[in-house]
Amino acid sequence: MSTADPTSIPLVILPPPVPPALVRQRPPQASIPQTKPERDALFDAVRRGIARERAVPPLSRDELERRADAALAEVGLGPVYRDYATVLVNNESWREQLAAVPYERRLLLMPKCLRVENRCPAPFDEFGLLCKQCGLCSIQDFQAEAERLGYAVLVAEGSALVMAMVQTGTIEAIVGVSCMPVLEKTFPHVQAAAIPAVAVPLLQDDCIDTTVDVDWVWDYIHLEAADRSRRLDLGGLHDRVREWFAPAALERLMGPAEGHAEEVARAWLAGDGNRWRPFLAAAVFEALGGDGAVERSDELIRRVAVAVECFHKASLVHDDIEDGDLERYGRPTLCGRHGVPIACNVGDVLIGEGYRLLAESGLDGPAVALMVREAATAQRLLCRGQGAELAWSADPSVLASRQVLEIFRLKTAPAFDVALQLAAVAAGRHADVSDVLRAYADAIGIAYQIKDDLEDLQDDAGIVRDAGARPSVVVALAAERARGGDRERLAALAAGRTGADITPAWLREAVSVAKADEKAALLLEGYKEQAIRALDGLADPTLKGLLRRVLARIFTPLHFEGYCREQEAAARAALGDTGPSAGQLHAASLDAVPSSAESAPSTRP
Repeated sequence: MSTADPTSIPLVILPPPVPPALVRQRPPQASIPQTKPERDALFDAVRRGIARERAVPPLSRDELERRADAALAEVGLGPVYRDYATVLVNNESWREQLAAVPYERRLLLMPKCLRVENRCPAPFDEFGLLCKQCGLCSIQDFQAEAERLGYAVLVAEGSALVMAMVQTGTIEAIVGVSCMPVLEKTFPHVQAAAIPAVAVPLLQDDCIDTTVDVDWVWDYIHLEAADRSRRLDLGGLHDRVREWFAPAALERLMGPAEGHAEEVARAWLAGDGNRWRPFLAAAVFEALGGDGAVERSDELIRRVAVAVECFHKASLVHDDIEDGDLERYGRPTLCGRHGVPIACNVGDVLIGEGYRLLAESGLDGPAVALMVREAATAQRLLCRGQGAELAWSADPSVLASRQVLEIFRLKTAPAFDVALQLAAVAAGRHADVSDVLRAYADAIGIAYQIKDDLEDLQDDAGIVRDAGARPSVVVALAAERARGGDRERLAALAAGRTGADITPAWLREAVSVAKADEKAALLLEGYKEQAIRALDGLADPTLKGLLRRVLARIFTPLHFEGYCREQEAAARAALGDTGPSAGQLHAASLDAVPSSAESAPSTRP
């Protein structure tokens, strides 16, 4: 890569496309918490409650409601969500039993309302939809993955089929997706059957544009006995990692700050942040540290995780200086508050602190040397990416969107990779997992930067006056796709030139007309799926399960939608009032499900 010719930046490898339906969203119904963070917090509270007080399923309705009320109170949500919380409690009470059932003895049950009705080519009979794997919706994704694992899969509407499924002796566990009314009707039958049955509720029950918390479904589908990550409280772990950055906790770990530079550095380190990178390090260490290869040590991983955040915070300080940013998200940056000389010095202090923490980790010499090498490699790669961006800023020209993504890979992926690699070294498992972790970090690094660009579009649209230009994948995509009067101005913006006529409001409109925001959102989902595909090379089921779950926490979760108008009453009417008995219906349904050996190979994670 030549700094004299920024346009020589290579083109990044794009991920396979994802269905457009994955990026469309709609609000949940009133009886379901309205935001994903609220639903995740409630889910975590339910899991903590069951960890504190063991649940032996099947639980009675009274017991489910008691535990649901306790979880709602813990997270400050009202009784309007009681039925939803009750479903979560029931699901989690079966988690361990579900994990013990072999995949080939499980059924995945999904509703037809996830399809894109107006374009879906799949036929369906009285027993369900026969998916054609057309790529228009995500029914195929879950079906292909579940059948790859060995599940029987049925895509059908109506509580009659669900009731029949839970009465079989050939299926020992059910993972389902369904609306709240159907879950309410089938609860007595599931309870009577006393087999592991979990059902992730649809966020709407009107059979139109239905969505679901995809990461939850994915988690339940992949549960297996060998995966210990199902017992990890990731929400609690993230909270614990955040506590490590309280000023008093940092002083206990690093000693008192000496002099003005260290005081400013320590305050910057303790400031706001999602702590995703130290959380990643702690989660990977937790997943890998239970095999007796290394003694678990809170002090060890705390030093490694804080070192990771030192490197990250230093990179932010230097990035703001190089870009001339005096504010970040409406708050002064370090250089905006203290000036460039002090900020530059503080960034250097943080790098030194990171290496000091690694040296004082307590690991043996070869392990410390390996951690230093990984940290140095990540620093060099990050600086190469920043160098490519700075070279472009000095002499801007229009970059292809794939060149912008390559800069993202170099700039952002190393900060995730170093967290993963250092944790693997600390756990004594680096040689086993290093290559897979690097591929995973590449994908989530690019995805994370695309997410930032999309969020910037809703803020100042990435337009910063009196500061250095920076490449944006959203702008690059808009310039590539625009037609008519916007094309010239978008090309100018993509080449780093702004004028009074280029405003955030205009850019948001131009991006929307060019559908560049939709394209960027699809790329984001594509790289998230690529990160999951990278995990296929992992032999450790606990680490694989954990990294799948972590991905959902870092990013806004996938939603998938459809246009289903088949109400349950209509489905019953189509079968006739004197349709088959529940037993006959159930047996015919199982006969209609293709075996995993006959199904098409999965093309998605």
